[in-house]
Amino acid sequence: MATNAIDQTRRMLSLVTYLRERPGARVGDVARAFGISEDELIADLDVLPMCGTSFRGGDLLDIDTDGDRIWWHNPDDVAEPLRLAADEATALLVAARAVATLPGLREGDRQALLRATAKLEAAAGEAAGASSRLSVTFESEGGVFADVDRAIAERRRLWLRYYSPARDELTEREVDPIRLFAVGHTYVEAWCRLSEARRTFRLDRVAEIKLLDAPADPPPIELRDLSEGLVQPAAEDPEVSVEVGPGGRWVAEYYPHDSAEELPDGGLRITLRTPDPASLRRLALRLGRDGRIVAPQALADSAQRAAAAALAAYGE
Repeated sequence: MATNAIDQTRRMLSLVTYLRERPGARVGDVARAFGISEDELIADLDVLPMCGTSFRGGDLLDIDTDGDRIWWHNPDDVAEPLRLAADEATALLVAARAVATLPGLREGDRQALLRATAKLEAAAGEAAGASSRLSVTFESEGGVFADVDRAIAERRRLWLRYYSPARDELTEREVDPIRLFAVGHTYVEAWCRLSEARRTFRLDRVAEIKLLDAPADPPPIELRDLSEGLVQPAAEDPEVSVEVGPGGRWVAEYYPHDSAEELPDGGLRITLRTPDPASLRRLALRLGRDGRIVAPQALADSAQRAAAAALAAYGE
């Protein structure tokens, strides 16, 4: 699932104020401040220059980056009184009414948006009548996001029925949500009452969710810096060695690793650490002929058995 539209919109609105007050801000510092990866921040920066009071060149946000720092070039008087053309007013009213129907919107935000829409309708005059004959419907998987967002805002516990791909099973658990964040997918970080530990749950793997009356009471937890990605191996995690051919060199780009040794055939011998070595069986299946796990031996044997079972099932 891609980053939730509401979550991304809130972040980008905050980015505008943040960057305007901090010309020359470092990409890494901004990404850490917003709890996102640098790649996600750059993607946001690619969108912001297409935003503004209109699509006329002088009205768009002028923001750029050299990969290390971010620069705001708009003059201080960019926020001059807004004058909307009829087509702009119509588009804005249609969009505002559509956003007001999104399930992930807090009730206070929804009411504020409706009040702003009413003021815009009064100012738009005849254009408001044209916009009322148009409608937009979002197809959204925002139900889980909405419940988690509400639970965080109201400090309430959640009940989840959650699919664990590592065990290929559904589990039921109660969690105290801590924060929502997006790193490729959207996740909730929470204190899990089943395991009595901090856990991260991917929202598109939540099969069922209920907002409980019990108050959320997670223990004091230092939030992790997610600027380097969701998976951040520790020195004490088990070591795994993977050999890949030329077609599998992408593994070194996507997986944090300790070393990548060149092989004679143009491949790599990659050494990495992971708290859950068994999860790398899926990597081995994805690589197919382009790679294999070579150590530890027990994991290598397990991956070979999984590949043989998959081939057998495919042949049936």
